[in-house]
Amino acid sequence: MNENDVLIRYKEVCIDQQEFCVLEHINLELKKGEFVYLIGKVGSGKTSLLKTFYGELGIVDGEARVLGYDMKNIRRKKIPALRRKLGIVFQDFQLLTDRTVRDNLKFVLKATGWKEKALIDERIEEVLKQVEMEGKGYKMPSQLSGGEQQRIVIARAILNKPDIILADEPTGNLDAETSSRIVELLQSICEQGSAIVMSTHNLHLVRRYPGTVYRCQEHRIQDATDEFFPSTDTSCNVAGYVP
Repeated sequence: MNENDVLIRYKEVCIDQQEFCVLEHINLELKKGEFVYLIGKVGSGKTSLLKTFYGELGIVDGEARVLGYDMKNIRRKKIPALRRKLGIVFQDFQLLTDRTVRDNLKFVLKATGWKEKALIDERIEEVLKQVEMEGKGYKMPSQLSGGEQQRIVIARAILNKPDIILADEPTGNLDAETSSRIVELLQSICEQGSAIVMSTHNLHLVRRYPGTVYRCQEHRIQDATDEFFPSTDTSCNVAGYVP
């Protein structure tokens, strides 16, 4: 395995929140172009783990590297640079409700250093096409369905062609058909080179769309892939696991 393909490497990592142990002895690797599910009960640590990937929650112990950054010792001023290499998909969308879809996307591009109007407009059209939302750019978020809003959130996440997309329960508030389409969209993005880490309670989706599966349970993370895909080769979508 090429070391340059490893995007996230955690060795014996511990995560605390308000002096409470959330997860301990975390050992995992994420490589380019891989699709990973995080499953587990509410409060099991899925969201906390995702937050450590983008510097929202600190690392208490162990070795943790994300895209070359030492997450245990990262300085606050370095976190914006890290986040520009990540795409984050929130369950509650977090769209600017007083702006159109295009203006939501334009806001992110300008905030991350894009200046030329022609390039901004071109990139917005590219991502809207990628998430099958062409022609929706001038709508307000309130005029979109939940599934359409989530597609716009994904479009926002891929604007800067991130190495990793972190999706926290992206289908949690969506119906079954829409949820399937969202996961299919994420998998198509994964096939284009971005690694995906998605937390979910929807085990039906996990079984339908293969990937690596990690279960958060009793303050630990376990590789549960074989439970879901005992005889399936998921090598194209499987993250490396460090025992």
